Amino acid sequence: MSATATAAPKGEAVVIGAGIVGVCCALYLQRDGHSVTLVDPRGVGLGASFGNAGNLGWASCVPAAMPGVLKKVPQMLFDGNAPLKLHWGHVPAAAGWFARFIAAARPSRIEAIADARQALLARLHEGYAPLLEAAGAEDLIDYSGLLMTWESDEAFAGSRYALELRRRRGVPMDELDGNEARQMEPALAPSVMRAVHFPRLAHVIDPLRLTETLARHFEQRGGRIRREAARGFEMGPSGPVAVTTDAGRIAADRFIVAAGVWSKNLARQLGTRTPIEAERGYHNVFPQPGIALRAAIMSADRYIAVTPMEAGIRATGVAEFADPDRPADMRYAEMVERRAQGLLPGLKTEGRSQWMGPRPSHPDSLPVIGRSPRFGNVVFAYGHDHIGLALGGITGRLVADIVAGRPTPVDLTPYRPDRF
Repeated sequence: MSATATAAPKGEAVVIGAGIVGVCCALYLQRDGHSVTLVDPRGVGLGASFGNAGNLGWASCVPAAMPGVLKKVPQMLFDGNAPLKLHWGHVPAAAGWFARFIAAARPSRIEAIADARQALLARLHEGYAPLLEAAGAEDLIDYSGLLMTWESDEAFAGSRYALELRRRRGVPMDELDGNEARQMEPALAPSVMRAVHFPRLAHVIDPLRLTETLARHFEQRGGRIRREAARGFEMGPSGPVAVTTDAGRIAADRFIVAAGVWSKNLARQLGTRTPIEAERGYHNVFPQPGIALRAAIMSADRYIAVTPMEAGIRATGVAEFADPDRPADMRYAEMVERRAQGLLPGLKTEGRSQWMGPRPSHPDSLPVIGRSPRFGNVVFAYGHDHIGLALGGITGRLVADIVAGRPTPVDLTPYRPDRF
């Protein structure tokens, strides 16, 4: 099917969630001939899709639960300056999640999870290409690569297993010493001793504009976007027949739940329980940074990502486990700012803006992508943690394939909704 083709009409579909994953699902369903309505109380692209690091990296196969990370978790939880935060009041709700997280760090599970993440990431550009071309959004992607940095040989040695996970899955990389890294990025601090350059990685220069551009293309092709909060479902004899919202009901034949961390309650109403937590991240955007970056940078020591974007340099970081609707604690954004200044000593912070958003994370670092175990007209697509932007396009294609009953280009077993 061409980039602009649409199949014969196939009925009504509702996609709950207008982040990048939901918008891509809506576009692929629309291309298949469905009449599609997007529903989101916040509007288009204003959740985790708004403030992420912008990375489209197929080097992101490494899961969060790694042996080195597990050793550091207890210390991080009690260190006010650590990048991992867990509020004591949230401990009972998150205890089961962390138990599964620890179980996911077994060597056999790490390898299997890395395989499953890479199976999706390897099709990143394949999933986005037709959507970007049709919407005229190709200029929003910068193919300058990614530079990962370390400030001690000990820290670099501790990352060797993670680098080998990537290398064994075909990710090209070049190891550099500190001087070579600064030749590539002169703004880096003298403390940077080691680096790895990933030449085939890309980033989005404005994640919100990408989601908005795709959503505008969706509307131009007849799609509908309703700024309403999905509350639940009106059930018929064999499954849902409508989404109930704070403004009424939306009848449909097919339902896609792609609402990020807010999918948890909707999936539960449909008989599926998944351990998803809000892993809240913070960012700063520095509009007049006073330095120039050629590519995106990730600091393995400082647990931050720094990305050159249209609006300036964006620094992102922190994993705060809390209720997604809890007010933001901008002390964490300030911590990210300090870490960015340590990595980039010349960084000017005047006029910076700050943000917090909830990444939807499962303990095994894998999304849920699959048909509801109970209702054949419902498909789940949520829980993409740090790689939702990267996987938006391929997730949309997979959802359309599931709805159509077509063979999928990826084995969906690792992402099934009932795996927990």
